[in-house]
Amino acid sequence: MLRNPLPWALAVLLALTWGMPLLKPLFAAAFPALDRPLYEQDTFAQLVWAHLQIVGLSSGIAVLLGVSAGLFVTREAGREFRPLVETVVAMGQTFPPVAVLAVAAPLIGFGEAPALIALTLYGLLPIVRNTIAGIEAVPASAREAAEGLGMGRWQRLRQVELPLALPVLLAGIRTSVIINIGTAAIASTVGAKSLGSPIIVGLSGYNTAYVIQGALLVGLLAIVADLGFSALARWVGRWRAGEVG
Repeated sequence: MLRNPLPWALAVLLALTWGMPLLKPLFAAAFPALDRPLYEQDTFAQLVWAHLQIVGLSSGIAVLLGVSAGLFVTREAGREFRPLVETVVAMGQTFPPVAVLAVAAPLIGFGEAPALIALTLYGLLPIVRNTIAGIEAVPASAREAAEGLGMGRWQRLRQVELPLALPVLLAGIRTSVIINIGTAAIASTVGAKSLGSPIIVGLSGYNTAYVIQGALLVGLLAIVADLGFSALARWVGRWRAGEVG
């Protein structure tokens, strides 16, 4: 427990989320020229929760779409669509999320909706690629054994291919979520509440303290998520080895 960095990182994140106001004297001393050294338009707990909601929803949609698309193009009926799918998801990450926001916001309004579209598109590529790579890495002998046992296509997918591809697939989801945690800060440029709010306000008002406060929590959130996925990957490894009852 003491050697596991995840609880420590989570503890620091929670401490700063709830205890940032206690650091106001520190920021005031570090930036004496600022009249307001602490961001107080929203509580940091509200900002963290809003940030998690945006990341969770956009990542959930990206996982659903990305895994489905990756599985589809590895089936016989969908192989001819693979170049098209790979091109579309690559384009989704080629266009900067800010550009997507600039196009989407005037069309569907300001708020969370354009941010969700931008983050979902931006998070698809690693999920689709790793889903395809994971399925293609399944040994032919495993598929042949499943066929020999009389398994149908869906049974092979559910009981053989997906469990064997899970570590690679999970790595793609991990990359996508970490990217979205950092990128979600731009959601505040279109009126959505997130940890980008103090960063955007700080940049526009030349308030470095605000920028540090928002960026510090975004960075800690990404670290906690990364460590969480690392722990999940270890659990999946034990599960595949039959060590988890």
